[in-house]
Amino acid sequence: MELILTDLSRYVIALLMGMYTYWGFMGFAAKKKTRNRIIRRQRSLMYLFHFVGHGVIYLNTGDVKILGIYICELAYFVGSQILFQKIFSEENMPLVTQIHMLFSISLSMLVRLDFDIAKRQFVYMIIGTVLAAGMPWLLKHMKNLSTDGWFYSVLGVIMLLLVMMFGTTKYGAKNWLIIGGVSLQPSEFVKVLFVLSFAGLFATESLAFKSILKMSAMAAAFVGVLVLEKDLGGALIFFICYLFMLFVATGKWSYLLEGFLAGTGASMVAYFLFGHVRTRVLAWRDPWGTIDNQGYQVAQSLFAIGTGGWFGMGLTAGLPKTVPIRESDFIFAVISEEMGAVFAICIILIYLCCFIWMINIAMRVNDMFGKYLVVGYSVILLFQTFLTLGGVTKFIPSTGVTLPLVSYGGSSVLGTMIMFGVLMGVNVNEQRMVNDNAGQVAEETKD
Repeated sequence: MELILTDLSRYVIALLMGMYTYWGFMGFAAKKKTRNRIIRRQRSLMYLFHFVGHGVIYLNTGDVKILGIYICELAYFVGSQILFQKIFSEENMPLVTQIHMLFSISLSMLVRLDFDIAKRQFVYMIIGTVLAAGMPWLLKHMKNLSTDGWFYSVLGVIMLLLVMMFGTTKYGAKNWLIIGGVSLQPSEFVKVLFVLSFAGLFATESLAFKSILKMSAMAAAFVGVLVLEKDLGGALIFFICYLFMLFVATGKWSYLLEGFLAGTGASMVAYFLFGHVRTRVLAWRDPWGTIDNQGYQVAQSLFAIGTGGWFGMGLTAGLPKTVPIRESDFIFAVISEEMGAVFAICIILIYLCCFIWMINIAMRVNDMFGKYLVVGYSVILLFQTFLTLGGVTKFIPSTGVTLPLVSYGGSSVLGTMIMFGVLMGVNVNEQRMVNDNAGQVAEETKD
């Protein structure tokens, strides 16, 4: 009976995910009332997927703990939905819905892989939600955020230097700190400071060549320290983020072209300087010829993706233990194996949907500091997703970064939720300013 239900669930999950994604894109062109109905439909589909996923896992394991964590997760989704509705504007609800869907996918997959890891991830999600909810208040009351760009830049570089001196090496990169038995990846929080600092600098400093040269030197300091830590995935994310923020601030295509050329040259230098870069490039070029050593991770990832087919093997029916780093860097391969290519494609479309909503927020914001914040965090989300999916599918060499809000990782979840909270908080403050101005105009008209 369990096998029949597991097999049937593959098609149910694919259908739910397909409908969810379809309504997500329909919301872009919908009017306000229609969009609210679409959001309610998406929430219902998310709850159904969450129920089916945990139900299948329980039926195949018989572990009562699955039911317990399902009830806690359900309470979290309901509670955080109410919290976000009170704090953030209606225009942000489509983005909140996408966040919850990605969390639902993460929890369903992690409960299947490792219950203890799923519990820790759930705690990080709760903390991240609280942090995100506090961002509008922070943006409203900290008036000097946009004027302290150099301070945040220096602070971010110092944090990275501390990691370089006292950090721990994992997977070839020295980018972890262990404090009281808890592992942290400070670069995830430095991303927040990085965008905050350069959003402030671009909004308040002159955009003359000399000023841009100084800001570029500071950005190079971030990237340089990450390269020395051998965190090349993080270095690439910071570099691309700065490049696009610079392009948005100046509108000069020449900066974008010169940046890409410089990045290409730096990649070639990194290839000759760092052995683990050459290893990853070798694994990317020929994973099958090096399957016994360098190419093992990529080869197993491709095996998992290919085994899943269009509709997957079914939750608990795959062989996820054959995939290395399956809870974090390669979770997309495990999802593809058990839930199928249809589901995996829908995940990609959800990230694309998030990016479009973020850019929509950036276009509506009049304050340049807020606009640069939203652009920076949008680029980080999109590019990090591209690096993760590209490495897992052998489109590009693996860079060792996580899939935002889906992969296991407390630092990643907290950092990403802070970024989401900031960009939605920017929208809230923009709406508050518009309403205040409208109220002042109305008062003046009465007088």
